[in-house]
Amino acid sequence: MAVLTESEIRNRLKRADLNEVKEFVIEKGQIITPSAKSYLAEKNIVLKYKDEEENNNSSKYREQKRVEFKEIKSEEPKEKKYKYVTVFGTKLDYKPEHMTHLKGNLLVFKDHKRIVFRGRMDTLESKILESQILCQKNGIPKLVDELQEMLIFVRNMIRAEVLDEDLNDFTLLGLKEEELRAQSHNPKKYFGIGHEFPDYRMGEVVVSINSLRALTREVELAAFEAFKGEYGSVTREDIIRGLNRLSSAFWIMIFKVRTNKYK
Repeated sequence: MAVLTESEIRNRLKRADLNEVKEFVIEKGQIITPSAKSYLAEKNIVLKYKDEEENNNSSKYREQKRVEFKEIKSEEPKEKKYKYVTVFGTKLDYKPEHMTHLKGNLLVFKDHKRIVFRGRMDTLESKILESQILCQKNGIPKLVDELQEMLIFVRNMIRAEVLDEDLNDFTLLGLKEEELRAQSHNPKKYFGIGHEFPDYRMGEVVVSINSLRALTREVELAAFEAFKGEYGSVTREDIIRGLNRLSSAFWIMIFKVRTNKYK
């Protein structure tokens, strides 16, 4: 219940003839300030409480003019529903051009580290598609198919990141994670060639796949930036591991091209 102030009483009586008003009636239990009481006494207006007034059957009170105070209770406004919310707690009806979705209706600035990571993954997708066209033109359909497998794997990682799902155990090129690592680190044992730096003389297909391998390393660094904690721990080690194994798969593809495994 609100406190009844002198200002509120003045406001209620401003249209009344104070010479005719004899009583000011309020609810029992209503709190009234001393200055409000003084103002009523100054105007020779009797302050009465509603229960007291109702119990008083004297005709003189019924004949006297009075002002009854009724507290106006405004309805609580319904909380407005907004389309978007930012990581800072701000609620918006529209999506600013410099912001984008992190997940659901949650907006972040476009330079948010997870958004940067997603952009890098998008670039990797586009470069895999370019390599597929190149391999198709060079008549290497098996390599086109393997690149399609890599493309699907990248898209599965994007899905896992956006939906906060775990990246399940996987195989690439028919190899488990430990096999991918072993073959990419020891080409002499598995392919009979050394781990040489890529060279233009190895051909445009090798150069294209090597670009995918290098880009994958950049994406891996972007993932680490996006998911590292304050002290270097990471929240999505599964995605970082997946990118590392993808890089290994691209090395293996290079070795297979160089040793004519796709013929």
